[in-house]
Amino acid sequence: MDEMKMILLVEDNPIDEKLTVRALKRNHIVNDIVVVRDGEEALDFLFGPDDTLNKVNCTHLAVILLDMNLPKVSGLDVLRRIRAEEELKTIPVVMLTSSDEEKDIMKSYDLGVNSYVRKPVEFKHFSEAVSQLGVYWLLLNKIPES
Repeated sequence: MDEMKMILLVEDNPIDEKLTVRALKRNHIVNDIVVVRDGEEALDFLFGPDDTLNKVNCTHLAVILLDMNLPKVSGLDVLRRIRAEEELKTIPVVMLTSSDEEKDIMKSYDLGVNSYVRKPVEFKHFSEAVSQLGVYWLLLNKIPES
């Protein structure tokens, strides 16, 4: 049986964090969800204080849900660092953000994001979007074994 992979949610807005976690659980996504609240925490989780890959954390990742507008280190800078690491290149990263700016979309794809999803404002639509993300990235999508 496959080992359960986890979701890394990088979200500084407590309301969006709660809505995302609730939407995933409501849609029977049983993977552990690790929440970090800024870009620096995300990099510490992935690389640790000495900036070397934290293999224990990273080998258990199924998907990274990454907000773009984060304190300390931006979501784009976190994405840049993730994609610079050979062992993380196959981990799906979904930019889950309120920005609908074309330049943000282009920059995210230029840096290697797998998907760019604008956060809907209404809970019902937000819940549906997160549910679809969970089903696709956790159940349907296949990534190479590390």
